[in-house]
Amino acid sequence: MRWKNTSAAAALLLCAVTGASAQAGSKLQVDLDSRESIKKAAKLVAANLWEYYRGDEPGQTPGILPGPPPGGPYYWWQAGAMFGTLIDYWHYTGDSTYNNETIRSIVFQAEAPVNAFMPRNWTASLGNDDQGFWGMTAMLAAEVNFPNPAPSDPQYLALAQAVFNTQAARWETADCAGGLRWQVPHTNNGYDYKNTIANVVFLNIAARLARYTNNETYAEWAERTWDWTAGVGYITKDFNVYDGANTPTNCTNINPVQWSPNAAVLLHGAAIMYNYTTGNRQAQWKNRVAGLLNRTVDHFFPDGIMVERPCELKDRVQCNVDQHSFKGYMHRALASTAVVAPFTRDSIVEVLKSSTKGAAESCLSDGTCGFRWDRGEFDGDRDNGPAGQQMSALAALSTLLLDDGKGPLTNLTGGTSVGDPNAGSSAFELDPMKTITAGDRAGAAIVTIVVVGSFVGSLVWMSGGWFEIF
Repeated sequence: MRWKNTSAAAALLLCAVTGASAQAGSKLQVDLDSRESIKKAAKLVAANLWEYYRGDEPGQTPGILPGPPPGGPYYWWQAGAMFGTLIDYWHYTGDSTYNNETIRSIVFQAEAPVNAFMPRNWTASLGNDDQGFWGMTAMLAAEVNFPNPAPSDPQYLALAQAVFNTQAARWETADCAGGLRWQVPHTNNGYDYKNTIANVVFLNIAARLARYTNNETYAEWAERTWDWTAGVGYITKDFNVYDGANTPTNCTNINPVQWSPNAAVLLHGAAIMYNYTTGNRQAQWKNRVAGLLNRTVDHFFPDGIMVERPCELKDRVQCNVDQHSFKGYMHRALASTAVVAPFTRDSIVEVLKSSTKGAAESCLSDGTCGFRWDRGEFDGDRDNGPAGQQMSALAALSTLLLDDGKGPLTNLTGGTSVGDPNAGSSAFELDPMKTITAGDRAGAAIVTIVVVGSFVGSLVWMSGGWFEIF
């Protein structure tokens, strides 16, 4: 991490000194059966996370963490995920400390006049998944009635709709019979890769828009995306969720590595669809939720504590900066799933408690948290993006406070965010959203699937520096 001014360097030195002091001290004290104790511990962890943010300082850019490399370790998308974590933190704890800067950052990074989270300064690394993480944060803000921006600023629901509209316009069938590419600009490395995370984030936003607005067209897009993702083999019959494949092979060279955000975001989107639908459609989504949940817990929670399996090995950690934040997205997705799909609640709460116990044991008394949650102590892992470790621990603590409410708000149940069905249209020639036909649904299913690649190939892929996220 390279700091650009002496005050930041001084802050880093202070963190190093206090961190060394804390390592000699005790673990974070928290009673996971006490809501007040959880809130107190979460507040410490949140304050530690905020130390890595510089966007509220004079002369700095609102809404980003220091980066991208070599200017700092963080890519643009991770700040969007951080503000989503902080919205959840407010939602679960009531602590509004970071609200004003969160509102300012979301509006700033949406970037007028398009207001679709496609800032020009990040074109060189703009992926559909990057844009989508900011879109999910805006959608969450609408669902929990996070304080709205000024009336003259873009509103959360409209921002989520702008992300959906711009991405729906990029859906193309010339390669692999559908799907979204990883990268947005065709000149970016990775444009020929259709990855799972870009598509399941799109599904997630579509499902949540369907539920919030009661607009069936969004639901049809969510179903179309599931059909395509499963049709090309990224989701298996056993509910493994693989990473993606390349367009020159017609998406047949599937990379079978399983990253937790793919499963987490997909599970949450499926749970929303279960909540939104009725009858046979609901039964189908219930089966998908149950299958995904069982496989996800079995794969990522050995002994009840989350492990990022592809890169967090028994004898070493080879996770990059982005991957150090993944555990938080899983905990947040599981908590939301428990609320909108109540049949999952008991099993989810059980695993959230056991995994959060491990997360808390990885933290020091000052709220400094490590990465490995299954060691029973702080692991000293602070090199690969400490903000990610803090985000994950904060999400774990916050989501233990999920209540028995009926779930995310809609525009019929108290949601106040103002929408715009045509948001983002200035970025392209927006055609009216068409109804999905039976032929469209069948298109993905007839793609020839040939899963190739080996475990060794997966490791080469992971270690080759291909992705800023996965």
